[in-house]
Amino acid sequence: MASLNKVFLLGNLTKDPVVRKMPSGEDVADLRLAVNRKFRDRSGKDREETLFINVVVFGSRAAVVGKYLRSGSPVLIEGRLKYEEWTDREGKRQNRISVVAENFEFVGGGGGSASARGGAAEAEADAPADAEPEPANAAEGGGRGSPDERTTPWRGGAGPDESREDRDLPF
Repeated sequence: MASLNKVFLLGNLTKDPVVRKMPSGEDVADLRLAVNRKFRDRSGKDREETLFINVVVFGSRAAVVGKYLRSGSPVLIEGRLKYEEWTDREGKRQNRISVVAENFEFVGGGGGSASARGGAAEAEADAPADAEPEPANAAEGGGRGSPDERTTPWRGGAGPDESREDRDLPF
């Protein structure tokens, strides 16, 4: 039977990240993320609910999170669900589901977003305020298209000199 454990969450941090070291020396950051859902109930009344989610970030990404994110920061988290069980000091069994972040994106603010994959956050922070932000993974050829496609002007139909009625639509 096939299975998939993948989550995407877009929300705001409810407190500053807590970064600590594991016994192995690896960084780990604990985040608390608030995700809002707006909906209309059966009576037609507009409602909003907020879900608070624990997120754990490991390795070099944890250090980046600790350096650049603060309470209220919007962030997009890509990760997986993890179920944890333990016995508390009173002998009572406890459990929770949290998210282990595999990637994240800074959202809003600062003139653009940077990906945790490409390390663009530090380059963006050091760039002048009027500088154009680099696409994530630009140095490794990541992002959309090849490096040649990103620097070559688009030559497809319906450009500035052509009208939309002149091109063939595939649908």
